Amino acid sequence: MKSADELKSLVKTKYGEIARQSGTCCGPAACGDTLGGTSFAESYQGLDGYFPEADLGLGCGIPTDFAGIEEGQTVIDLGSGAGNDVFVVRAIVGETGRAIGLDMVPDMVDKAKANATKLDFDNVEFHLGEIEDMPLDDGIADVLVSNCVLNLVPDKQRAFSEIHRVLKPGGHFCVSDIVLEGDLPAELAEAAIAYAGCVAGAQRKDEYMSTIKAAGFDDAAIRSTRQVHLPDQLLVDVLGAEAAAGLKDTGFGIYSITVVGYKGSEAP
Repeated sequence: MKSADELKSLVKTKYGEIARQSGTCCGPAACGDTLGGTSFAESYQGLDGYFPEADLGLGCGIPTDFAGIEEGQTVIDLGSGAGNDVFVVRAIVGETGRAIGLDMVPDMVDKAKANATKLDFDNVEFHLGEIEDMPLDDGIADVLVSNCVLNLVPDKQRAFSEIHRVLKPGGHFCVSDIVLEGDLPAELAEAAIAYAGCVAGAQRKDEYMSTIKAAGFDDAAIRSTRQVHLPDQLLVDVLGAEAAAGLKDTGFGIYSITVVGYKGSEAP
């Protein structure tokens, strides 16, 4: 199994390559084949604040749909990439709010800042840093969102503890993420392409929810669930034809979920 440092280096390399792609990117197949040409993303087109140049098609949900963001609030987006969710957030919080993006890939932060300059926003900011050790003050956010990023973080317990720290009392998070049912085959867990595509780093769903509770969020709830699938050829390449064919009989499944959790208050 790769170390935490090796996994972070892998993610930085892969997503740095994606950020450096020229032109508008519409999904992993166009952006360096993040997961065998398959995207788990949902379409943001038509949402207020949508900026095509910021949409790299690397998410697995639309957390702002369930986040309950209000005008004037301060909202953090973890793993903000080229700024896609941050710009949607900014459309909701308006000129009196504050939208903050955090990403550990320097090229992504540069790309997001360039996009913000094009849009001439003065209440949008992007920071370079890791989710497990955010360079952000305690209790600054009303809401925190993230889209298909936390499963890339080696220490998820520390990540959710940091989320708890930066939220205001009574604040909440809404994250879309990849979780598993059943056991991930060891060969797939070791595959770099699967890790960069948000699969090998994913937890089992029950373990994921327990991680959230251990960080101090007592009332977390799943608001949406959608099963996603890996390409058949990727499974054959990694596992072999016989094991790939039998995988579905083991009860293994990959799901995109969107989860909401509250700090110090009951969910409304």
